[in-house]
Amino acid sequence: MGRADHDKKTDPKTTCKCGSSCLGPMTFHPRAVGDMICLSEGGRRAERIEDTFKGGVVFTSRPVRTYEKIRLLVEKHVPHWQGALRVGFTNVNPSARSLPLPPFSMPNLTQTSGHWAMPVHESYCQETSVLEFWVTYSGNICVKFQNSGKQRLVANVDVRKPLWAMIDVYGQTCSVLLLGSKTKGFLFKKTSCPGPEPPIRRPSTFSLENTTLSESSDDRTSCLNMEIPADGYCVVCMVRQNDITLPCGHRCLCNHCTPRVLAQFGTCPLCRLVISPPPVMWT
Repeated sequence: MGRADHDKKTDPKTTCKCGSSCLGPMTFHPRAVGDMICLSEGGRRAERIEDTFKGGVVFTSRPVRTYEKIRLLVEKHVPHWQGALRVGFTNVNPSARSLPLPPFSMPNLTQTSGHWAMPVHESYCQETSVLEFWVTYSGNICVKFQNSGKQRLVANVDVRKPLWAMIDVYGQTCSVLLLGSKTKGFLFKKTSCPGPEPPIRRPSTFSLENTTLSESSDDRTSCLNMEIPADGYCVVCMVRQNDITLPCGHRCLCNHCTPRVLAQFGTCPLCRLVISPPPVMWT
């Protein structure tokens, strides 16, 4: 069977109507996910809880082609673990997998038939890093780093059968976002269905130079499940203007309530993003 015939055979059947230049959606499989993974952003984000380094295996929801370059954004990492992201491919359909998944792609899955993976060095998995990975016709796994060349693993991937991409959100890597995929055809380039722009995930620390906190204040913070008032007032006191923008992007607290909310809850009142207060003493 020729290469073109193989690619046609592995094309997923989707309801995509983008045209002949579309490869179909690029999302994570909704069911075959590690025990510590939470999917969001329409199945494009895979986030592992931070208090463990394992249980982060995920797969693409559709088969991928040879030389289909999968783009991945590293959104979040923590320094207290060793090792980082692992990427690879499998011939095993994610829909046919039994749960729970093994805690590691390497060696748990790579020691079994139909699985191939390679580790990505920690230095290439810092927050906001973007990488591409793909499998060649000869079965090698390639990873290209943003402005840093590429690496290749002679993996002998079986490209005669359908392949799903396999990603292990491991170690220091806590959250990744699928940015899509692309491949070159004979006449034009093909890409996956366009997704929404990736959200800007700001660092979880910031400065509050003009905030004050009085320990004797009678102000009380209430439940964090709130909505932004239409009149632009603080969601806590409902009196002062919401003039503080948190790292998550929500402008929902006033200058007076922000230090108390961070000290008492440590999260955004709206989206629950964990926010580390700056290393200063509140007075």
